[in-house]
Amino acid sequence: MNVSELLAGLQVQQDEATARAAELRNQIEHLTAALAETEARLTDLATTRKVVTELAPAGADPDPPEVNTAYQTIVNAFNQHPDQEFRARDLHELLGMPTDEASVNITGSLLGRLTRQGFLIQPGRGRYRKRT
Repeated sequence: MNVSELLAGLQVQQDEATARAAELRNQIEHLTAALAETEARLTDLATTRKVVTELAPAGADPDPPEVNTAYQTIVNAFNQHPDQEFRARDLHELLGMPTDEASVNITGSLLGRLTRQGFLIQPGRGRYRKRT
C-alpha cells in the first residue's frame, strides 16, 4: 500500500467519524429538548401537587377537584376581565390571595399551563390575557 492509498483510507475513516459525530450531536440535541420538556412537566406536576395540598382543608386528603377550583378561580378572573392583562401578583391582589413569592410563583406556573392549554395568551413576559 502506498502513501496515497493510505491517505485516502484515512480520509474515508475521518469522513465517517465526522458524520457519526454529527449524528450523535443531533441525538444529544433531541434528547436535551426531550429532557427539558419532561423536566417542565415534572415542575408542572409538582406545582399542581403543591396547589392541591395548599387548597385542601387541614387533615383532608387532597384530590384533583381542588386543582380544578384553583384553575376555575383564575379562569373566572380572566372571564370577568377578558381584555385586561394580568401578572400573577395582580391576580393575587384582585382575588385577595397571599402575595408572598412562593404563592405568586405557583400561580405563575398555573398561568403558564393555561397558556400552553390555549386558554390564555402571553402578550409580554409575565403578562397574561384571555385568548379571544
